[in-house]
Amino acid sequence: MEEKKVLLSIRDLYVRFRVRGRILTAIRGVSLDIYENESIAIVGESGCGKSVLTKTFAGMLDNNGFIDQGDIIFNDDEFTETVAPVHSLAEKIMAQAEKKLNEYSKLELGAKTYQAMRALEKEKQERLTLDEAEQTKFETTRKELVYRRTEAFNRKQAYDRRTEKGMIREAQAEIDECDRKIKALDAERKALVKDHTAKTKNDAAYNKAYAEKMAALKAQYRTECAGEISEETKKRNAVIAKEVYLSLYRYPSAKWAPLMRKLMKCMKTALTIGVDLNDEKQRNGVFENVMFRVRYDQGKNNKLYGSSVLNVAKTSCVANWAEIRGRKIATIFQDPMTSLNPILTIGHQITSVIMKHQNVSEVEAKKRAIVLMKKVGIPNAEMRFDDYPFQYSGGMRQRIVIAIALSCHPKILICDEPTTALDVTIQAQILKLIKDLQKEFKYTIVFITHDLGVVANVADRVAVLYAGQIIEVGTTEEIFYDPRHPYTWVLLSSLPQLMDRGMKLYSIGGTPPSLYNRIKGDAFAPRNPYCLTVDTLEEPPMFKVSDTHYAKTWLLDPRAPKIEKPEIIRDIHGTLRKVFNI
Repeated sequence: MEEKKVLLSIRDLYVRFRVRGRILTAIRGVSLDIYENESIAIVGESGCGKSVLTKTFAGMLDNNGFIDQGDIIFNDDEFTETVAPVHSLAEKIMAQAEKKLNEYSKLELGAKTYQAMRALEKEKQERLTLDEAEQTKFETTRKELVYRRTEAFNRKQAYDRRTEKGMIREAQAEIDECDRKIKALDAERKALVKDHTAKTKNDAAYNKAYAEKMAALKAQYRTECAGEISEETKKRNAVIAKEVYLSLYRYPSAKWAPLMRKLMKCMKTALTIGVDLNDEKQRNGVFENVMFRVRYDQGKNNKLYGSSVLNVAKTSCVANWAEIRGRKIATIFQDPMTSLNPILTIGHQITSVIMKHQNVSEVEAKKRAIVLMKKVGIPNAEMRFDDYPFQYSGGMRQRIVIAIALSCHPKILICDEPTTALDVTIQAQILKLIKDLQKEFKYTIVFITHDLGVVANVADRVAVLYAGQIIEVGTTEEIFYDPRHPYTWVLLSSLPQLMDRGMKLYSIGGTPPSLYNRIKGDAFAPRNPYCLTVDTLEEPPMFKVSDTHYAKTWLLDPRAPKIEKPEIIRDIHGTLRKVFNI
């Protein structure tokens, strides 16, 4: 692949949901680079995590969803480049930050001793209460009992009180049993903690040794923290002080004081526990507790120049999601009727978005809206401007949704199965429209679909998702003509176009795994007709097939047996030529 700018970089992303007292892991360790001006398709069965993945970097997760770990770095010049004027207030902020950093850096000198003190305290706390293994055992058992009780309660509520009294009694009995077990478990835990506490308090030798060791560590810590910091540390702190001001400058001035206090508190904690602020990644992590870090580049002509690290996985750092969502990342959803407000005119719905993000008058917004309507193929745009959504056909409504998505010239256009609700002939028109407009607006397309026929027409690259993981990624040609993962094989085998007359359509046996549970080995193993023993024991790594092609399967391990892909997909190109009489 030619060298392209990485627009969005996803690294080791985990997305979880709280569902009825349990945690569901929808995205499991996804890493993916999305390039500028490319078209990438994300494919897989329903429920594999396609929509959740794209909602994550558009800031559209449901209220019960959260990013547990990972990074999503958005590399857009307009957001990453920052120029801040140096005036009296700026100098005061930088001087104050530098003074505090120099003061806190003395704590850095005793960081190792501080960690030893905390480890000693933790050891004693575990002796007084429960160690990690005991604590984990109790918490796991209690969570399972609470989940069982919740499920039984939900079933009881759903039963008919007139005709299903027996089932109601059974559900109530299960609820009572869970309550008894939870009460007994809590009592057992309390008794164990009491026993540990009594034994530890009565252990005079241990308490004496603990007190002596802690006193020695505290004395050593005071001595170390009374030392002088180095010139290198002072230079580092001067740079960080500039980064503090540059980072604050991206926010409204009314927020500077509370953000500054919060950031300095985080800096103090980080230096106390020994975080290495010379390390870029660790420094980013400290800033991300409060705001996006703007890296200091240079200062000249009474201005500071910097570039920010925009990690949208740290949602609490985003000053205004509206600056990103809609303006830089736009989405086209499946059903155009539910995407449009039925009681507002088409023109109003387009102009309101243009006025919000482009700061223009209503007259200018109307002119731009009509131009967009013409670009997406709406005939007599001036006459149809004041129509309502119900006066448009399904295909025309989807064109309007595309016009709204493109009204602010986004960098990334997410197409979440935009042709599913449309007639087949209209689907082709919409796909062609999206691709044609890409040449003019220079956006990146992220296309979500389970229709591999659509993928062949739209995508430059394909990422195959299964059970919340990317199991294969490559160019469209590589995925279609040289697939390596068994799941990709069965997806391609189910293409209706590959079937001869009278043949039974291929279907994938089994069901995807429950994402409530921890998955051992390869998630596809129970449904994999080519499953190896190792697939049930250990998760495979991502193997490199070529510079652009990677697959997560043990079949690519040099020690694995050589297995041919299914006969039906060995010559897809030839089969399709035959089917369509090319």
